[in-house]
Order: sequence, then structure tokens, then C-alpha cells
Amino acid sequence: MNGLTTKAARERLKQDGENELAAAAKRRPLRMFLGQFRDVMVLILLAATGISAFLGEITDAVTIILIVLLNAILGFLQEYRTEQTLESLRNLTAPTATACRDGKWQTIPARELVCGDLVRMEAGDNVPADSALIQAAGLAVNESILTGESEAVSKQAGDPADTRNDLHKHNIVYAGTAILRGSAEAVVIATGTRTQMGQISTMLQEVRQEMTPLQKRLAGLGKVVALLCLGVCGAVFLAGVLRGEPVFDMLMTGITIAIAAIPEGLPATVTIALALAVSRMMKHGALVNRLHSVETLGCASVICSDKTGTITENRMTVTAIAAGGERFSVTGTGLQKAGAIQLDGSNVNPLSKPALRELLTCGSLCSTAEIHSPQEKQSRNRSSRTEKGTWSATGDPTETALLIAAEKGGISRKALLRTHPVQHMEPFDSETRRMAVTVTNGAGTCTYWKGAADVILPLCGFQMQNGKSVPLSEGARAAVRKQVAAMSDEALRVLAFAKQEGSACIFLGLAGMLDPPRESARTAIRTCAKANIRTVMITGDHKNTAAAIARQAGLLRGKKAMTGAELDTLTDAQLDRCIDQYSVFARVNPAHKLRLVRAYKRRGEIVAMTGDGVNDAPAIKEADVGVAMGKSGTDVARQAADVVLTDDNLATLVDAVEQGRCVYANIRKFVRYLLSCNIGEVLTMFLGILMGMPVVLLPTQLLLVNLVTDGLPAIALGLEPPEPEAMQKPPRKPDESFFSDGLMGRIFFRGILIGICTLGAFSAVVRTGGTLEAARTAALCTLILSQLVHVFECKSERRTLFSMPYGNNLWLVGAVLVSVAVLAAAVAVPMLRVIFSTVMLTRPQWYIALGFSLTVPLCSSIAGLFRRKKQD
Repeated sequence: MNGLTTKAARERLKQDGENELAAAAKRRPLRMFLGQFRDVMVLILLAATGISAFLGEITDAVTIILIVLLNAILGFLQEYRTEQTLESLRNLTAPTATACRDGKWQTIPARELVCGDLVRMEAGDNVPADSALIQAAGLAVNESILTGESEAVSKQAGDPADTRNDLHKHNIVYAGTAILRGSAEAVVIATGTRTQMGQISTMLQEVRQEMTPLQKRLAGLGKVVALLCLGVCGAVFLAGVLRGEPVFDMLMTGITIAIAAIPEGLPATVTIALALAVSRMMKHGALVNRLHSVETLGCASVICSDKTGTITENRMTVTAIAAGGERFSVTGTGLQKAGAIQLDGSNVNPLSKPALRELLTCGSLCSTAEIHSPQEKQSRNRSSRTEKGTWSATGDPTETALLIAAEKGGISRKALLRTHPVQHMEPFDSETRRMAVTVTNGAGTCTYWKGAADVILPLCGFQMQNGKSVPLSEGARAAVRKQVAAMSDEALRVLAFAKQEGSACIFLGLAGMLDPPRESARTAIRTCAKANIRTVMITGDHKNTAAAIARQAGLLRGKKAMTGAELDTLTDAQLDRCIDQYSVFARVNPAHKLRLVRAYKRRGEIVAMTGDGVNDAPAIKEADVGVAMGKSGTDVARQAADVVLTDDNLATLVDAVEQGRCVYANIRKFVRYLLSCNIGEVLTMFLGILMGMPVVLLPTQLLLVNLVTDGLPAIALGLEPPEPEAMQKPPRKPDESFFSDGLMGRIFFRGILIGICTLGAFSAVVRTGGTLEAARTAALCTLILSQLVHVFECKSERRTLFSMPYGNNLWLVGAVLVSVAVLAAAVAVPMLRVIFSTVMLTRPQWYIALGFSLTVPLCSSIAGLFRRKKQD
């Protein structure tokens, strides 16, 4: 009982290691930066840089390498910032423990605990290591982060020889769980990775991280671009050789045009679009750990959600009271001040209902919890930011719920204690399952009882009816038992209340409570249903409780629920066949959660898994998108997650899904834009060679085209807001092509139009007597203006230029105006005319350039109308 000596503890610490979970390997900044260069498109650009430098095109080489570096820096900064934010989340608490060393109680860092240490804990403490209880007084522990169960678990001392740290043992307290009430002394039996939390964290090492759907699609796009470049190079080379041009000259020309075909702005634009989406999500409470996870969320077809704290408030709430032969409902949830006690939909004053008043009085006095208004808390702590309209609470969640219910009826514990001073208190005990408090009542004393109905009811010989004490008949007892059963069927935790005056013990009534679903979670589940996203509850709670919460949240469908025990009886093949019939899985352990996520993935679903506890971490890491809670989540869960919800709200995740869909839509938009424009540029040069024309555009002019069209307009497309129908469509299939719904056809059609009209403008100026420089300038203007008009077409895949909303993205309008200004300066400013080999066009030549520029979108819009009519 004197604990370990410092020397013995030091030796054990060397042998067993520190009492810490295995932290995720911290990525070094240099390695994080170099990781940005693994993308296929980036590798193609690096190859293009080398070829450009070899050909003497130093300007092109420098431009491409700057774009590659910009992309790498943006990706690195986002990942590094997220790493730092996660580190700050991990360091929010510096846990300590009260241990007996050398016969003296002292506070030491929890990481220094070893097996055999004697530790002391009380209400408000976190358990520092798995420990066997040797003394316990009214001890109750919140184990929800480990088991998923929201109710407090009573603990008591057991056999000193029983030192196995299996789950759900009443003589063992587990690392990371919270002491709600009571006090205890215990012997540490497991530390670090040998604790229950540590054992679960080791499962994370078995999970391999896969490429996201966007990474797979961009890799496919890179291969398409690579093949396109090789094709262009080969075609130009063959065409020139067949015309009798020198072989080496045509090889160099082919390579030059192939490099022009590469959309060098694509990787940077994708990264910028993702980073902007991450910034928007962060403002709404979602911290993204992996950049590409933003888009993966948009693909999500199944959201596997933990119950406690995600779908529910993680706060017990009294919802029903039976007293004096009447049943009352209680509105408001959690710590909200808003709410009232109602009978048949109308508010009730408890002063007019003696049995109700006495029950609320009993619940308030028979308690060790405390609640404070924001003003009271802030008067004690000026830095506090308690949410307006809520209580702050300390103590057992059940007792807190009773205090808040009493406050809704106008009964305050603090006021009661002034008129009913406590004389004696018998703490709640898990063996007797009851609690009692004796108070001064006027000139005498009385005792209030609270506990399980099957414990309190036999104590009572009377009940309160119409403000009077009347005998409790057998028929009345049967009615109470029936009421208890009815409340239990609603998944309510039922407590009974009684008041003893002298030898008479009077039954006051029942209170039913549960951890209710968040209102925002109900809305989020409805939104998911409209978007054809399945929401599935996976929880460690009891089957009936889980089913009742799922029903209230609008989640329950098909069969009632499947338990972990039932899951164990199924093979993987059987599970795959029946998994769609269930939306609730209850009494599951970490291995069950992992198995369910894998089952959905086998069916081709993109799975998002939410959770806050260590028991959720393996499934979080296995999922396509792992989502952890920032407030209530454990370090292990946050380290495993791709996204951290700083407000612990399912609705935030649904907002993130919408952002993910928006990001993917925007990426398709600027891929469509960039490829169409590059195809137009390549065809302009390629067809000009085939037709025996002079070089249509000089290298510096091609550079100007890329500068003006591939930069700001493409980035501005990444700022497009979600389209109204974004969350009314089914999620994309994982194997869906990046160019689905005819996107590739539209890209080639638009690119061909741009190329033909550019050549048309060049030829028209030459035929009307214009100089070669004027023809090139007209072709340059046509090429750039037709692309800048095309960027507005790319705002939507369904609308035409005539029905497009132009005011919802002013950044795009501004980007286009800047590009037009740069083009005008290149044609009008004498110094720039020398650099870009342009001349001032005559009025008829401007008409030719503008006419061919507008011909492109006109033809495209007509084709779009016919296509939409055919689809409809």
C-alpha cells in the first residue's frame, strides 16, 4: 500500500517503456515536400522541362518548372499546416497522474507510470493507465470513447488476483476513460500499447493507405495526356517527312508542339482548387488532413457513423416523467436552457402538480452534480466562452439531466439547498443501485430516494395522488411496472423516485432519459438520403437503444438492427448479401467495425467512417475517408483520420461532402477548359503545317496564349460554388471514367472548333491583303478570345452561354477581364509588340478576329442545345 519506490519504477520504465500510445510517425518537411512530385502529370511536366531546355527553349523550361514548383509548394504548405494543427490538437492536454511513490502521494506525468504503481483517482480525472481497483467509493466511469456506450459504468473493487484487462470488467478502469463520480485507488496493470487503447491502436498498423479516387483519375488523365503528346509528336513528324521536310527539323517541331499540348497548369490548378475547398471547409469546422480526401468525400456512397456524440448529443436528457398518474414530456436537449415540461402539448407549472414538484425536488437534492449558467461560469473564469443559452455541468450525466429538467420546471438545486440543508448522503452504489439524501424539511427531516425502479418500488407503501399520500396497492404497483416496461421499450433509461417521512415511504414517480439525436444530425441524414448516400449507425450501445435513436434520427429502415454477436455468425459472403438490409449495427467491437467497413468496400462503395474513440480508429483508417471528432475525439482517432470535425457534428460532414462534389465538378470544368484550349492550339499549329502555311504562331505568342488563358481563368473556375442540384444526384461510381457523360467528345469538338476558327482568321487576313504579322496577330486574338469565352461555357455541363449564371463567380469575370487587358496590351503597347511580334490591327481585321472568336461559342451552344434535347 506504499506504492513503488522511485528506483523500482525507474527500472520498470526502462523495461516496459513509457505509458504512451504508439504515435504516428511524424513526417519530415523535406519528405513531405518531395512527396508532391510523385503525380503522373508532374512527372510528365518535369520531362517536358528537360526536353525544352535541350531544345534551347529556356523560357518554356523556366515557365514549366515554376508551375511545378508552385504546385509542390501549395501542396506542401497545406499538408504542413494540417500537420501542425493536428499537433496542437494532440497537445491540448498534458495528462498527469496521482501516484504513490516512496510511500508519498505525488503528481507525476502519466507517461512515467509503470505496472505496479498505486494510483488515486476522483471525479473529473482521466484514468492514466489500465488499473485494477483495490478501493472504490461510489465510482462511475464514462467509457464511451472505448466502448461507444454513453451511459456511466459503475465500478467496484474486485479480486486482487484478477489483473486481466479485458473489456467490460467492473473491477478494471481503462486508460483514457473519465471518472464521473466517486473516488478510487487502483494498481496499474497495463501501460502504453498493452492497455486496451494501445491494443486497438496497434490494429492501425495493419491498414494500408490507398490512392483516392481523384488520384486514380488524375493518374489516368496523365496517361491520356502522355499518349496524346506522343501521338501529336508522331503525327507531325510523319506529316513533315512525307512532305519532304528534313527528318531532324520535323522531329524537333513535333516535340515542340507535343510540349505545347501539355496542360502544364493542371496540377497547380487541381492543388489550388483542393486547397481553396479545404479553407472553406475549415471555416465550417472540418479540418482536412489529406488534401485529396476533399474530393473523395464527394464520392462517398456510405457514411458509417458512430452514435454517441456524432448522431446524438453525447449528453443524457430527461424526455419523459410519470408522476401522479400522468405522463409529462420534457422538451429541449442536452445542456440547452430552452425547453419546458408539458402535458398534452401544453406547458405545465410543477407547483400545480404536487407529485411532479416533489419528483423534481427529489432529483435535484439527491445529486452530487452541479450546473451553472454562462454568467456564473464567466464570473469565476473571465476567459470562459460558454455558449449562450446553455448550462455548463460537472458530475454524472444522469444527475445533470435531472437538474436541467428541474430547472425547466422552475426548480433550482441551489435554492432548494438553502431551504433544505443536507444532513446526510448515501452515495449511489452499483450493488444497491440506489442513492439517498436526508435533508431538513421545515422543523423535521425527510429522506429522498433515487434509483432503479425494481429497487425503489419495494421500499414504498404509499404513492402521491392529487397532492395526497395514498396506499400503494398491488394494482398500482403493476401499473408502475407496466409504465417502466413501456419507457424501456422506448430505449429510455428509467429511474424511480421516493420520499420518506418518518416510517412512510411515498412513491413519487418515474423519469425516463436518453442521449437524444442532434437536430442537425436529423437534417444531415435527410440531406444524405436525397443525395443517395446511405447513412449507417455502428455503435457499441445496446440494440434497443441504438434502434430507438436511429428511429428518432430518421435512420432506421429495413430490418431492426444487427448485433455484433449476430455478425460473428456470418461468413463474409453471407454478410455481403445481407448488409444492405440493415442501417443499424449495435453491440459491436473494433474488429466488427473494421469488418463492416471492409464489407462495404468489397461491394464497391466509397465509405466515410466517423468516430471519436480508440475503438473507432482502425475502421476510420480503413475507410476511404476517415473522419474523427475534434472535441471529443482521442489522439489515436485523430491521427488515423483524413478529416477532423472540430465541432463533432454530422451536419459538418455532409457540408464537406457537398464541397467534395463541388471540387470534383470544378476539376472537370477546368480539365475540360484546359484540354479544349490545348487541343485548339495544337490543331492550329498541326493543321497549318499540313496545309503548307507559314508558322501560324511563334513560340513567344504560344507562351502568351498559355500565360493569358491557362492561368487566372482556370484557377477562377476552381472557385465556382456548388450547383443547386449538387446534393440531389447519386454519388459517382468509383470506376467511373473522368471523361464520363461525353466529356471527351465535348473537349475534342470544342478544341477542333477553336483550331479551325483560328486558322480561318489567319487565312482571312492573308487573303484580304494583310501582312504575315497581321495574320498572326489576328490568329492570336482569335485563339485567346475564343478560349476566354469558352471558360464561361465550362461553368456548367448542362447550361449554355444563354442560360449561364454569370454573377455567382465574380473572380472568374475579373480573371477574364485581366486576361483581355493583357492581350490588348500585347497588341497596343509598342514595347510589348516587339516582344510578342504583334502589330496593330485595322478595323476590318479586328472584325475578322472577333467574328471567328464568336463563331466558336455560337456553334458550340447550338450543338449543346441539340445534345440536351436528345438527352431529355
